[in-house]
Amino acid sequence: MSTPHAARPAAHHLAADAIVVGAGLAGLVAACEIADAGHDVLLLEREGMADLGGQAHWSFGGLFLVDSPEQRRLGIRDSLALAHQDWMGSARFERPEDHWPRAWAEAYLRFAAGEKRAWLHGMGVRFFPVVGWAERGDGTAEGHGNSVPRFHVTWGTGPGVLEPFLRRLAAHRESGRIRLRTRHAVEALILEDGRAVGVRGHVLEADATPRGVASTRRPTGEFEARAGAVLLATGGIGGNPDLVGELWPQRLGTMPGDVVRGVPASVDGAGMVMARDAGAHWINADRMWHYTEGLRNWDPVWEGHGIRILPGPSSLWVDARGERLPAPAYPGFDTTGTLRILRERGGEHSWFVLTRRIIEKEFVLSGSEQNPDLTGKDLRAVLGRVRPGAPPPVQAFLDRGEDFVTASDVPGLVQKMNALVGEDLVDAERLETQIRARDAEVVNRFAKDTQITAIRGARRYVGDRLIRTAAPHRLLDPAAGPLIAVRLHVLLRKTLGGLETDLDGRVQCAPAAGGGAFDGLFAAGEASGFGGGGYHGNSALEGTFLGGCLFSGRQAGRGIAQELG
Repeated sequence: MSTPHAARPAAHHLAADAIVVGAGLAGLVAACEIADAGHDVLLLEREGMADLGGQAHWSFGGLFLVDSPEQRRLGIRDSLALAHQDWMGSARFERPEDHWPRAWAEAYLRFAAGEKRAWLHGMGVRFFPVVGWAERGDGTAEGHGNSVPRFHVTWGTGPGVLEPFLRRLAAHRESGRIRLRTRHAVEALILEDGRAVGVRGHVLEADATPRGVASTRRPTGEFEARAGAVLLATGGIGGNPDLVGELWPQRLGTMPGDVVRGVPASVDGAGMVMARDAGAHWINADRMWHYTEGLRNWDPVWEGHGIRILPGPSSLWVDARGERLPAPAYPGFDTTGTLRILRERGGEHSWFVLTRRIIEKEFVLSGSEQNPDLTGKDLRAVLGRVRPGAPPPVQAFLDRGEDFVTASDVPGLVQKMNALVGEDLVDAERLETQIRARDAEVVNRFAKDTQITAIRGARRYVGDRLIRTAAPHRLLDPAAGPLIAVRLHVLLRKTLGGLETDLDGRVQCAPAAGGGAFDGLFAAGEASGFGGGGYHGNSALEGTFLGGCLFSGRQAGRGIAQELG
């Protein structure tokens, strides 16, 4: 890239003990760890001050903890051994390049069952007392899913996770230990004798756009920065549909054309591509995590902005033609397995069919902005969740969201479903037959419908019975109505693969570049597949994304501090 002027302004030169590229959660953690060890850090961020914290700011703040006090108070019996069984059953590490991902998974599990909670608690992080049960699994003991609830929602959601690290950043900036430079777009690594000794790129024009809104890429000058170590914490690829499509795995069929985006366009994979082009080993690039319960945001922040439903287990899930999905493709059970089934069946969308009673009890929308009570630490508003009625953000989608239709009976509902998509894909008689068959399983204590069994099982957990799972009832019960259909889109979110790193966050060279450690280069967060180049393996357990940023940022930061001496 060049400036539009005939004569370029001279590049300005920066220097530090360490350079951290990316001021998301992983980059903040790493920078603070390096500075805590007494080293000078240059923190470079392509976006503006409004975007500090990256995607963590928008998150629900869920963290994966094992055998926590919150679990024990709710009667949940968890252990490192059970968490290990669940993680490995979900990851299914089967590739030669899974050596470091597996090592990172083992280390992270020990962290989640050990000092993770105390480390965060010591910085002031607190948790909502009801532990969520996400990714309930594929129905097998050794397969995918959480055997017990482990989704700990941070009091304050994503901003609550970020707060202690932003506070630490401010203290280090005040002391001069960390120098933050926003609107600095890193575009290339500086290599000398095969070692990363710095970065270069362009200073971008100041842009006061709000957080998440696409900013200008117009350059105003060039810069070059040198250091003893460079850490990339530049995020993943979920905001770049073209790159997602290029890497889309064959095992998930074809990528749908009508997707929504769970992250802004700035999450474009540029840092990963830059490192790969310099000889770093990007592994497991075809492992991805995209949600199947995406809604078009009626009040979007970025282009194609999607919001994910965090569903309870009761909605009837049907494909674009109104055919019910098979077990275990139930709401909240197996994200990747359900995506695979939907792509095999074709169609650009699917549907939840449910009642007003279900949506009031079971629908939670992911994200800090969709949970103002938790984000704002408003205890009175949080207690209101147990009262009748849909939460205000959910009601706003019911009132304004384009993906919701309601009716008093199935024919009226199907007429609106088909009108919404502009094609008569769903047959009313066939859908009603499936609903009546499902309803026949609810009327007594026994059932062969495994979704009904799962609903009853969920309600044995006090957390689900209180705020997450409606009492089983007939969908066609007028007292539970009206009927609601919710059109669901695939929501692009995370890459599970990334730059291969050892347990100190040191990037590994690609085989074509000779293999072994890439001297001077480190990575953390989603750019490293949250550790090792893919510590989730083939599938993730919810609450593992923010935790991976925390752990990989801490490990890489401490690894750099040790290398710098």
